[in-house]
Order: sequence, then structure tokens, then C-alpha cells
Amino acid sequence: MEHLVVLSGAGMSAESGIRTFRDSGGLWEEYDVRDVASPEAWRKNRELVLRFYNERRRQLEHCQPNKGHIGLAELEKYFDVDIITQNIDNLHERAGSKKVLHLHGELTKARSTADPSLIYEIGYNDIRNGDKCAKGSQLRPHIVWFGEPVPMMDKAVDITLTADIFVVIGTSLNVYPAAGLINFVPSGASVWLIDPNEVYVPGKLKVEVIKTGASEGVAILTSRLMEMYGKD
Repeated sequence: MEHLVVLSGAGMSAESGIRTFRDSGGLWEEYDVRDVASPEAWRKNRELVLRFYNERRRQLEHCQPNKGHIGLAELEKYFDVDIITQNIDNLHERAGSKKVLHLHGELTKARSTADPSLIYEIGYNDIRNGDKCAKGSQLRPHIVWFGEPVPMMDKAVDITLTADIFVVIGTSLNVYPAAGLINFVPSGASVWLIDPNEVYVPGKLKVEVIKTGASEGVAILTSRLMEMYGKD
């Protein structure tokens, strides 16, 4: 069974009503990244950071996976699918995808400020100032903030190195180190890009471009892959 690896970004969830950060009208127009998504922000204004992610969590509760998420989950019938996502939502899992690696953390989890290995499932509940881990330290969002290391990056590289098919969906390939995964795609892999915008793909890989949104793009991808690999 061919190994299909998907790198998904904010555009993957845009059709589900999850606001992107970088597009026009995105969240960065309301918030300075330094004020809500950095260790400095956490030290300077913990209440603002908690409120920002509590709002994101409440929004997520009412969002549903779109046809793109569902289509990727259905591809597991025919391929060995790994999803590497830059998104902090849980829409891939809710659509039925079995193997999802979150590079930048998960909105529905909290972790200890003292011990990063202490991670708690919190669902769509708020994190409040004063909520503490088992060791007595304040809980924080289980999110990789700007300036912090990406602990799952090595695992993502290992997954990418074994791809037969590599699909990029809804990401500008401007956020590092995640964007650097493209450099680990095997030279013989089939590479696809699904995005309505122009995206520059570095390197010398031959890329099949499907210039549309995630839902329509995954449907087109599925049809093309089924034909290419003789699936029925």
C-alpha cells in the first residue's frame, strides 16, 4: 500500500469557518502575534493569552470538518495515510483520520508550564488563571509559540522521508521549520499542491498543482490518484 503523506495548513480548515491568521481579514489583523503567541506574551499578559485561546477553542467546538477533511480520511481505504498538520484544530481527527501529527500543538489540550510532558485533554473548556497541573504550576495552552522549538519536527521528517505521495494543502510554505519538510520528500515521490493561491515550492521537485480550495481539491486529487494507482 502506497504511503501518502499530507502537509496541511490553515487553508485546510478555512472552509470549516476556522479563520486563518495570515490572509486578509485574518486574526493577525486583530492581534499582534507578539501579544498572544509568544513566551514573552505569556510572561507579560497571561490573561490576554488565555482569553485568545479560549475564544479559539469555543469557536472550534461549533465548527465541522469540511469535505476536504472527510476526503482525506476516506483515502485511508486505499493508501497508508499520514497527516502532518500545522493546524491546532482537531478537524482531521473528527473527520476520521487515524494518523495525525500536530506540529504546532493542539487547541483541545493544556500542558504544564513547569513540565512540558504533563499534557491534559481539556476538550473545549477554558483554561483559567489559577488552573494548575499535578505539580502545582499554571496550565498553558498546548501550543508551540513563536520562538519555541517544534518537538514533533523530527518525527515529521521521518514520516516525510518514506512518502510515495506527498500532498501540500492550504499552506503558504512560509512557516518554518514546517515548510522545510518539502526538502525531505523522496525524489521519486509524486508531489501535489492544493491551494487557490500561488504558492512557491522550493527545490527541484515536479509538483502537480490543483489550484482550488481544500474540499474541491481533495476530490480532484482522489480521482487522479485512483486513476494513477489503479484503485477501485
